[in-house]
Formats: sequence, C-alpha cells, structure tokens
Amino acid sequence: MTRPPVPAFAARPVVSVAVIVGLVLTALSGRYGYHRDELYFMAAGRHLAWGYIDQPPLTPLLARLSTTVFGDTVMGLRVLSTISCVITVIVVALIAREFGSDRRGQLLAAVCAAVSGFVVGVGHLVSTATYDLLAWMLIGLFAVKLLRTGDGRWWLALGLTAGIALENKYLVVLPIAALLISLLAVGPRDVLRSWWLPAGIAVAGLVALPNVIWQFQHDWPQLTVAGGISEDDGTENRIMFIPLQLLQLSPFLVPIWIAGFRRLWRMPWARSVALAYPLLCVVVLAVGGKSYYALPLLLVLVAAGCEPALGWIDRHRTAAFVGFVLTALTSALFTLPVLPASAVDFVIPVNKEQGEQIGWPTLTTAVAAAWERIPPEQRSTATIFAGNYGEAGALLRYGPSHGLPPAYSGHMSFADWGIPPDTNTGPVLLVEMERTPSFEDHFRDCSQVGTIDNIVSNDEDGTVIVQCAGTAEPWSTLWPKLRRYY
Repeated sequence: MTRPPVPAFAARPVVSVAVIVGLVLTALSGRYGYHRDELYFMAAGRHLAWGYIDQPPLTPLLARLSTTVFGDTVMGLRVLSTISCVITVIVVALIAREFGSDRRGQLLAAVCAAVSGFVVGVGHLVSTATYDLLAWMLIGLFAVKLLRTGDGRWWLALGLTAGIALENKYLVVLPIAALLISLLAVGPRDVLRSWWLPAGIAVAGLVALPNVIWQFQHDWPQLTVAGGISEDDGTENRIMFIPLQLLQLSPFLVPIWIAGFRRLWRMPWARSVALAYPLLCVVVLAVGGKSYYALPLLLVLVAAGCEPALGWIDRHRTAAFVGFVLTALTSALFTLPVLPASAVDFVIPVNKEQGEQIGWPTLTTAVAAAWERIPPEQRSTATIFAGNYGEAGALLRYGPSHGLPPAYSGHMSFADWGIPPDTNTGPVLLVEMERTPSFEDHFRDCSQVGTIDNIVSNDEDGTVIVQCAGTAEPWSTLWPKLRRYY
C-alpha cells in the first residue's frame, strides 16, 4: 500500500505557540499552592522505590528531580510538568503533520492544544495525568507514523514509550489495546505481520518489568486501589463521561475533532485511529473510569481535523478568532490560578482541582495550635495521625516550621513509610475530614479540639482535629486496621 508523504514541519510557529504556553504556565505556577497529590508525590519522592501502593514510580521520581534541580518550591516542583506540556503541544502539531497538514494546519493544531482546558490544566500541576498525556500523544504520533509509512521499526518506538508510560500509570494499555483491536477490525493489518511488533512488546515489557515485579512482591496493591476507586466513583464517572468529553478539551473544539474523525474514517490507512477512540470510550465506560482517560485520543482527532477546519476558518475568520480567544480565556479561568484565592469557589463546581491547591498551610497552623495545647511533658509520647495523604503531605511539608513532629497516616503508601512506635502511648491528634465513630473507636476518650476553616469550599474545608487520650491497643497491632487503599 502506498502511503502519502508529509509536509515540512512548521517548526517556528509551532514552537512559538508551545513556548507561549510554557511562559504562561511558569508565570502562574507559583500562585495558590501545592495540590494534595503534589504533596503526596513529594513525600513519595523521599522514599524512592520501584512502586507504590497506588502507582508506579515515575511521577514521584520526576517530582524529586524537579525540586532537586529547580528548587523545593511550588514553582520548582512544576518545572518539568510545564516542559511536558510544552512538548505535548508540539507533538499534537506533529501528529497533524502526519495526517498531511501543512504549515497552517500544524499551527492550528498547536493552538488547539494550547487553548485546551485539559492540556493546560494537567500542565499546570504535577500529576500522573501530566506525563500520561505526553506519553499517549507520543504513542499516537508513533502509531500514525507506523500506519502511514508501513515501517515496522516504529513498533520499537511505540514499545519504548509504552514501557516508560507503564512506569507512570497502567492506563496506557487502554489506548494501545483499542488501537490493536481497531487494526484487526479495519486494518491495515500488514503492520501486524512484522517481527518488529514482538520486539516492541519485548522492549515495553523489559522497561516496565521492575514495577511489575514490585507489584507482584507486594500482592498487586494497585489492583485493590483501582477496584476501590471504581466502586466509589464508577457510577458518577459513567453519568458525566459524555458531558465531560465535550467540555474538558473545549466545546469550541468539538466540530474540529468530529471533522477529524470523519476525515480519518475516509482514509483507509488511518481508519483504525478513528475507530480506536469510540472503542476506548466503551472500555472506559465499562470499567467506570474517569472521563479524561479517553481525552488523549480525542486530541489525535483534533489534530486530524485541523486541515479540513481551515476552510471554515478562512470563511469565518472573525468568528474563529473570537472562538479561540473565548476558549483560551475560559480554559485559563477554570484550570489555571488566575482568580484570587478567595474567589475560587466560582470554579470549584467545574474543576475541584483548583480548590485542592488552597488551604494546606492553614491546616498545618491549626494542627500546630492543637499540638501546643498538649502538655509539654506528654508530647514526647504523643502522635499526629492524618486521615489522608494530602493532610499527611501538608504536615510533612509545613510541619517542621511549626515545630511539629512527623505525622503518620495509614492512607496509600504513607502506611509503609512509618509506624508510630508502641512507646507512643500518649495523646493522639487525629486529622479527619469528618468525624467517623468507627474510626475513632480505635482510640480512647476522643473529643474535637479544632476545625479547619478554609477560604474556599474544598475537600478540607470543615476538616476536624480530634484529640484522643491514646490508642485502644498498641500501634503495631492497630496499624493494619488503619491502612486505607482509597
């Protein structure tokens, strides 16, 4: 089968758009504060391992690297995330190029990625989704190159990228599986009849092997975490899946990715790429996964739709310009820290992650005030126990400046990073999002001594601080009962 050539890469305009995105993210990266997940990644980065209860090792490793090289600050932590977002914008344009887009089409693809709420939202924060998005887009690029050229050696690039992505999050198996099924269904099947395919699989397996071994040695805890998340959030995820597919990139981009789907469906060599997206959506809906799991393939469709969209844009330049400006403004409003912290309640109903970056110093100050009320002679045997990894991470980050001892938690991998000694028989300060009698039954004589009052209505607003006289049994006996996987 003859595959079409590609136009030259529009390096200067595409890179210019990506650099602008990087500058905007850098300028805003220090506003608000750490996200709860970032506090957890920083803590995990202090305990480098080949795996954790709820994730592979790559994101904690990159968090450690970023703070070591660029500074132990919010801005320093997010430098590599910003760079990842910049590269993602460029890769989207490269995918458009593979589909035959010329200079203008590639520039349009870069702009679409740059104004997408999902792209800049995950680029602003350090999260597994940040690096997952880049990995998925690279996989998309290499897959399209494979299909366009028929050169089986691209399976090696696919395998290497997939292996690295598996060291970040296991979700990468979903788009690859969707693509393989699509290839079997609609072709071109000739790319599957290549010895480079098993070679690529071997490379992926070799790179991912250390984390797989770690999970095996620890009885596959990540499966337990995934099952609990699906059970808790599955129904809501299914209900919101379609609306969020339309909203999370941008409603303005919907006509472009629809045009991309139609265009690819008419291209025999690329038809499997079009089919992979609805297949992936079916799988995500079936397992109750989050809507953003399918968004990277939607960006591939956006890249494919840019060339046909140019005709409409040429005929409606004013409307297109207004649309892109409004998209950029709304994306920034709902995903970036552009509002005063006191006004974030306005966007939390649409994007709760904005609120999760506010209030951690306040929480630590409240815990420190409660700690100061414990008689000095009892503090050497007292314990601070946080109910979730965000609280524990905040106390680890901000607690030393208040003279607080290390906090413990049974949530996720914090349960493996330290157990209070049995000699800690004194008072226990519990940090709970809400009072839970079944949880407090593990302790003696508990009473509320504080409440967190944040300036925004985030998850920690109203969190309570409870002081107990001690534990109902030794910490070593109690600890397995306090472990939480979700």
